[in-house]
Amino acid sequence: MRSPSARLPVLLGVVAVLALAVAAGWLLHFGATGTGTADADAALLTDAVAVREPVLTTTAVTITTIGSTAAMALLAAAMCIVSWLRGHRADALFVAAAAIGGSVLFRLLKLFYDRPRPPVATRLVNETNESLPSGHATMSVVIVGALLVLLWAGRSTAARVALVTAATLWVVAVGATRIYLGVHWFSDVLAGWFVGATWLAVCAVVRRSWGSRPGEPAPVDADPVGPVEDGR
Repeated sequence: MRSPSARLPVLLGVVAVLALAVAAGWLLHFGATGTGTADADAALLTDAVAVREPVLTTTAVTITTIGSTAAMALLAAAMCIVSWLRGHRADALFVAAAAIGGSVLFRLLKLFYDRPRPPVATRLVNETNESLPSGHATMSVVIVGALLVLLWAGRSTAARVALVTAATLWVVAVGATRIYLGVHWFSDVLAGWFVGATWLAVCAVVRRSWGSRPGEPAPVDADPVGPVEDGR
């Protein structure tokens, strides 16, 4: 039987999942109904169009391409292969579940809400599917977040702060390009971030719980005393 200290991270994770799910639900509702955070959509799109210039556009296209759902799928596949070959099969399954589940989730939500994208005249790249939530925003959180989970164990506090900062800046940059390029409303991107964060949290909680079961190797960072170096 697990001790209370061993169960605490999982319980906190469940609370985080519920909080993120509620936030994601409200943001999806706002995007679908044009209320709440969606009140800023038109103004932010207008501002984005107003500041466009060649260098910014080239940079935005590059970032949005690297952060595309296809690119995130390739990154996830590479993470799975490396983890599997190194004998970290639970990590490989974690990344696969996060990537596949996240992709299915945002596609189903797009079909359900069927929100139109911004006007064609404002778009700098071609997109044809539904707008809410942003797939780029969702999958950047899921895949970059999954990579962060894999790199977390055994790192110093400074390294963890650097990893979180870099991951956050990248996710924000990808989301911002979707608005700048005129293919998503602000509320699409915001909802996508929280949908992605919710699904990532679900996968992380399951991974932590699974790795803590009797007969299963516990995650390296499960030691309440501190992180243990494992070479990862």
